[in-house]
Amino acid sequence: MLDTSQGEPSAPAPVAQTPLAQTPIAQPPVAPEARGCLFALSQPPLMIFLGVIGTLLLLAAVHDLYLL
Repeated sequence: MLDTSQGEPSAPAPVAQTPLAQTPIAQPPVAPEARGCLFALSQPPLMIFLGVIGTLLLLAAVHDLYLL
């Protein structure tokens, strides 16, 4: 049970009002730069993987065209 022998609680301090002209303007959050698929193609592991796959496809095509 609450102790009410101390009387009423004191009122909170009033908040100071600032004029509208001095109120700081909130800036919108800055979004990170969007990165598309060309950014992904610039990554070395992906380019090595695609190079290996491309070489295998090229060798298979040459084999089919000239050796079969």
